[in-house]
Amino acid sequence: MNVSAAIEQFLDYVQVEKGLSPHTLENYRRWLDHLMSWLKSKGPGDILVSALTPDTVWKYRLFLAGRPKAKGHGRGPVSRTTQRYFLIVMRAMLRYLAKRGVQAIGPEQVDLPRPNPARVKVLDGQAVERLLAAPETRRPRGLRDRALLEVLFSTGLRVSELVALDRDRVNLTDGEFSVIGKGGRTRVVYLSDPARQWLAKYVAGRKDNEKPLFVTSRGHPGSSQWAKRLSVRSVQHLVKLYCRRAGITLPASPHTLRHSFATDLLGHGADLRSVQELLGHKNVATTQIYTHLTNPQLRDVHRKFHRGGRSS
Repeated sequence: MNVSAAIEQFLDYVQVEKGLSPHTLENYRRWLDHLMSWLKSKGPGDILVSALTPDTVWKYRLFLAGRPKAKGHGRGPVSRTTQRYFLIVMRAMLRYLAKRGVQAIGPEQVDLPRPNPARVKVLDGQAVERLLAAPETRRPRGLRDRALLEVLFSTGLRVSELVALDRDRVNLTDGEFSVIGKGGRTRVVYLSDPARQWLAKYVAGRKDNEKPLFVTSRGHPGSSQWAKRLSVRSVQHLVKLYCRRAGITLPASPHTLRHSFATDLLGHGADLRSVQELLGHKNVATTQIYTHLTNPQLRDVHRKFHRGGRSS
């Protein structure tokens, strides 16, 4: 089997069997296409999967470590995190081939670079309140944006999950509803009282019957631009806009509100497993990146109990 055929079969497999989102599938294709392009640049063209060797993988790793960033990602060395993405997908493809009995090197022969320490950007409580209050709610668009920001912070939704919401799936009476996250995993999320109230005001003021929960409001009712589902990029833009209006200098994104949601819960005593469920993390290790930000009491515990509380 040639590498190009293996890539296509693997992408079909993860789309059907793993239920990957279109965005994730697009990333997989881009990363594997890059591998294919590199292989072609080093040899006669498409090669057999069996011709991949540990030495080939090592040379590809050296190339990744020194290559300029991909188009759309600026210039300069690729981060270790991005290198890991390329190699993780290669390992996943090799694991798939091994299950099918295709002769190829084992996925364990593709070593991953050690990741850089996670840098989590969060907003403190005062900054979050300033951000939530930034939209001008006397206008329909401002009311929509206030409801949107409240929902983001109340639920910890990923931006892709937020824009996929439909009106008939959100229970404003109980303030809870289910979403389908990464890997097709379903979880329940909850609306705070302020989020439920602002969302109810926004929905009551809608003058359309479209399914999406959050929509654009360009042009006139009935026009091609009226009541279209908000895009991921639009939500990213409006979060940055309101951060500027709120005087928040931290480069923030919708994911910053997801981080802030998690640290707010942990900082007020929520247990790690519960936060893992609310965020939709597959592994609790992913949730643990927040713990070093949410334990201000640990210093007091250390001072009180370490060496019997002796100061000298």
